[in-house]
Amino acid sequence: MVQSMTAFARVEQNGAYGTLSWELRSVNHRYLEPHLRLPDTLREVEGTVREALRNGLSRGKVECTLKLTESASEQSLHVNQERAQQLIQAAEQISQLIAQPAALNPLEVLAWPGVLSTQSVDSQAINSAAIELFHSALTQLKESRGREGADLARLISERLDAIQNEVMVLRDLVPQMLELQRQKILTRCQEMQIELDPQRLEQELVILAQKSDVAEELDRLATHITEVHRVLKAGGAIGRRLDFLMQELNREANTLGSKAIDTRSTQAAVNIKVLIEQMREQVQNIE
Repeated sequence: MVQSMTAFARVEQNGAYGTLSWELRSVNHRYLEPHLRLPDTLREVEGTVREALRNGLSRGKVECTLKLTESASEQSLHVNQERAQQLIQAAEQISQLIAQPAALNPLEVLAWPGVLSTQSVDSQAINSAAIELFHSALTQLKESRGREGADLARLISERLDAIQNEVMVLRDLVPQMLELQRQKILTRCQEMQIELDPQRLEQELVILAQKSDVAEELDRLATHITEVHRVLKAGGAIGRRLDFLMQELNREANTLGSKAIDTRSTQAAVNIKVLIEQMREQVQNIE
């Protein structure tokens, strides 16, 4: 299956701790380059997330953003009554030594270390939930990359078929174009009233035909087209392989254009180069 490197995924989950959400954005890149934005309280999940990305993706710049919106009921206050009672008794003992003691402020009692504490959801439970949710987001991202990859494969296949059609038409036209070139030379010689040695003329025409022979380029174009179809069908991490094949196709198209002896062959070479360039743009997004 062909995978695109461009995709987006977002998942969200509510729990006793509040709301967790992951946003994953992926764009094309030569290698796999993850960028993680995590809350400080959830930094422990970074290693697991990076490993999951390495196992799930081959290429692409991937931005992963984790957000935690804490629930209002996530943390509850707990008063250590025994500790508070000890503090009050100590204060009463001290007040007896003072002529005019000030009234004991309850807030000062609560501010004393160990009197007031908070109870929160286990951080390990939040980490586990964040990792599980990330796997869901990664699955969604890969599915999105797969859908776009299928569209890219279809667009490339359409252009391959168009190039194949140009090759077939040009292959049929080559004998006609060579004969037309021969007739042009003979006509020009007659117009200029030049008497040429028939044997020498045939030799020159053979040399011209050899220089203008594009059969080899057409064969290689057809071979590369078949290979691109095979690679697309195989799927997987094929972006670099396809990029190489686009370069080979372009090389043959350039040679084809340099050997053109007719406006039809020139136009065919131009059409092929345009189609190849369109494919190269699409290939840049394939994993």
